Amino acid sequence: MKLVIAIVQDKDSNRLSNALVRDGFRATKLASTGGFLRAGNTTFIIGIEDERVHEVLNVIRSNCKVRDQLVSPVSPMGSTTDSYIPFPVEVQVGGAAVFVVPVERFEHF
Repeated sequence: MKLVIAIVQDKDSNRLSNALVRDGFRATKLASTGGFLRAGNTTFIIGIEDERVHEVLNVIRSNCKVRDQLVSPVSPMGSTTDSYIPFPVEVQVGGAAVFVVPVERFEHF
């Protein structure tokens, strides 16, 4: 058994959630916040049998897309000041960060 932890952008969250349910995967959905962009993310925690890991990864891959977005960098002094005028920077956001870890024991009550 494996534990799949998928961190996805909020824009992809509902589409992924619906696809997981449609394909028979049960998941726990948690609100989370990214450190770099300080934007909302959703973390899915999915317990899955070893032989179905590739299936759940395919569902995640096809529902979480990378996109370009303009963001204003945070002031190097930790807060916006009058002397610091940030120029927007284009970065890639979205997609999914996925961790697959072995489960030593699973119980459902």
